Amino acid sequence: MKTKTKKIILIVIAIIVIAGIIVWIAGGSAPKRKISYITVPVSKGDISNSVTATGTIEPVTEVQVGTQVSGIIDKLYADYNSIVTKGQLIAEMDKITLQSELQSAKANYDGSKAEYEYQQKNYARNKGLYEKKLISDTDYELATYNYEKAKSEYESSKASLAKAERNLSYATITSPIDGVVIDRAVEEGQTVAAGFETPTLFTIAADLTQMQVVADVDEADIGGVEEGQRVSFTVDAYPNDVFEGKVTQIRLGSTSSSSTSSSSTSSESVITYEVVISAQNPDLKLKPRLTANVTIYILDKKDVLSVPAKALRFTPEVPLVGKEDIIKDCEGEHKLWTKEGNTFTAHPVKIGISNGVLTEITEGIAEGTQVISEATIGNTGQAPEMNPQGESAERSPFMPGPPGSNKKKK
Repeated sequence: MKTKTKKIILIVIAIIVIAGIIVWIAGGSAPKRKISYITVPVSKGDISNSVTATGTIEPVTEVQVGTQVSGIIDKLYADYNSIVTKGQLIAEMDKITLQSELQSAKANYDGSKAEYEYQQKNYARNKGLYEKKLISDTDYELATYNYEKAKSEYESSKASLAKAERNLSYATITSPIDGVVIDRAVEEGQTVAAGFETPTLFTIAADLTQMQVVADVDEADIGGVEEGQRVSFTVDAYPNDVFEGKVTQIRLGSTSSSSTSSSSTSSESVITYEVVISAQNPDLKLKPRLTANVTIYILDKKDVLSVPAKALRFTPEVPLVGKEDIIKDCEGEHKLWTKEGNTFTAHPVKIGISNGVLTEITEGIAEGTQVISEATIGNTGQAPEMNPQGESAERSPFMPGPPGSNKKKK
């Protein structure tokens, strides 16, 4: 019995020792959790938000020069890229037909004028006789009729003569503005017909050092666009250059275009509004009709106090704080938190604009103050594992995760 009892005691002791070893090993190897706080300084910087669009480079002032009479282009005195001044002769049409029409109108005018002057004198003479009762009513009425008829024909011939003179002047085509010829649509010897619309001979831009971009902005973005906003844009011709401008006009008229989805046969109507953007062009790089890729800064503030937007979402709650930590909260819609030792202090602040990444701080905290932007939970003695975005892989459940963090790994 004694031998059997000793064996049982030894077995129990061995079990206790083994269990103790297992507990010791397990306790020593289990990683302890450590909370790390990431702080950032309240600092000055630029905050901007933008919408994008495409547009076309156009001259600010562009005039299409045409002719109001039909005929043959006799001479051209300007070509592409010619610099012209207001009133300068740039083209002439064949004048033979127009001069013949002027001579005919002048002859009709001279004849009707002579007839009018004769009938005027005859009417004045018959009127005097009629008042003295020396001629009958019929003679007086006939004299009056002939006078009025001659007067009408005279006025008509005078108008025809003025029209013929004006048509002849139209054959001499001059520049209406100072500028440069950007398009020539005719050749010498070409016949142009002025029918229901005036045929265009030249297109003249007033000043190519002052250009504008007419951009088509989507209806979803137009609400944030205002006159005076800063704009940057690029053109494919100079991919490394960024041009600056500003919004000068938002046109109320909209345009509609159809957009067909690649995954279905249905089409949707896309509404856009034209936004005019002024741009300086001192080196003449911007040429008419270039396509511009436009960025309009609907939010744009320089050198303002700001913090990461996520700092305003941080709250010291379990499990981000320990039992010995002290929390000094305050009233306020927006708060930033600082930490000294084991004390968390809330600072009520007022905010301005935000682009989702940075938020402007207008009041409540001094520049340079270190505030908590987020907290990470990691193992003691080990650096937190970082994901490809540079954020800790182990995060507080109270902090917003990066985009796509809810997606399951395949």
